[in-house]
Amino acid sequence: MYVDGLSFLEDEREAWLPFEALAALPDEAFVRPVEAAHGWSARDLAVHLVDCQELALDVARELAVSDRSAAWERFELEWEEKGGDVVNAERIAAADGVPNDEIRARLTSVPGELRGYLTVVPESRWVKNATFQEFFIGETLDHYLEHRDDLAAILAAAQA
Repeated sequence: MYVDGLSFLEDEREAWLPFEALAALPDEAFVRPVEAAHGWSARDLAVHLVDCQELALDVARELAVSDRSAAWERFELEWEEKGGDVVNAERIAAADGVPNDEIRARLTSVPGELRGYLTVVPESRWVKNATFQEFFIGETLDHYLEHRDDLAAILAAAQA
């Protein structure tokens, strides 16, 4: 539980740093599926994580000007109706035609953009709002922790 936005933003930045290594992988390693990472490639992991950050960014943009977020409401409904595995698979598949360089660019730009937006969202709408604080932690800090082993496996495979 965070009591101020700055503490969250510092922790989020530190937790995200290891994932930035994905952007530096050569194309061959970037697209190679890794069995120890649930069959995901570095690209798949990047798409998945950035997709969640982009959702959080959409929510932050709305919370910057309002007490509610239609993006969050739509996401909650979709997650409940389809289930997380289906939603995640659909979002990874939607990025199939996106060039690797664009995926890398999003991997390096979206996290900072999210942090920037969160600095202008009144803390009463996210840090001091249990629902939205839980949402932002879930889409960032908890999510990164959930995928640290996948990151380690992908980076190890790239070194092999």
